[in-house]
Amino acid sequence: MAETTPDAAASDTPGQALTRQALTAAALRILERDGLAGLSMRKVAAEVGVKAASLYWHVRNKEELLDLLSDALVADAELPPREGSWRDQFLEYGRRHRALLLARRDAAKVVAGRLAPGPHILAVLEDQLDRLRAAGFSDADAAMASYLLSAYVQGFVLQEQSPLSAAEAAGATRGDAARAAGETFRTLPAETYPNLVALADDLTDPDMETRFEFGLQRLADGLAALLPA
Repeated sequence: MAETTPDAAASDTPGQALTRQALTAAALRILERDGLAGLSMRKVAAEVGVKAASLYWHVRNKEELLDLLSDALVADAELPPREGSWRDQFLEYGRRHRALLLARRDAAKVVAGRLAPGPHILAVLEDQLDRLRAAGFSDADAAMASYLLSAYVQGFVLQEQSPLSAAEAAGATRGDAARAAGETFRTLPAETYPNLVALADDLTDPDMETRFEFGLQRLADGLAALLPA
């Protein structure tokens, strides 16, 4: 990248103040329109009406922009009410996080595995940890529980938004793709694949809501075992 000077950067932005917030907002619009694969520094620069070199006065590279984007995606998170047991609140956290990621295109791809402690993420983490410690979890267990919840939800949504097969990628519904897989299982030779044949419906019938809730409940079951009797 050619070296730029403050004067050169300023000439790219006549009549407007280029800020990290403006870049993040532009990146959000591109993410919704073109997906993560279509997000580039060049497109962000075009979205705000400057040359790409001007962006590097505010973010060092695309990865730093993704850090900002990750925090911005959490801005709309609604914390569960502090009602009911720790388990009720933990489960609601998982459901709301999934809904948040599903609401924006490729949001799970942006946040999965990324720990960029911006103000919105910090607020959510602080609230989560406060509830878990108040429930009686040790510091180490509270930290691990918070991590596991994020990892489970983000991983689930990544799978949920990936095509089951070439048929779904080509335009078939997810239900049609699942039914096709179930039919394949049912018609396998039973002497070779007795379990796949017997469990064909169980493997392919449940919808994603049912699958998500099953995993979330089992995660809570495991954490409950860590609490004092």
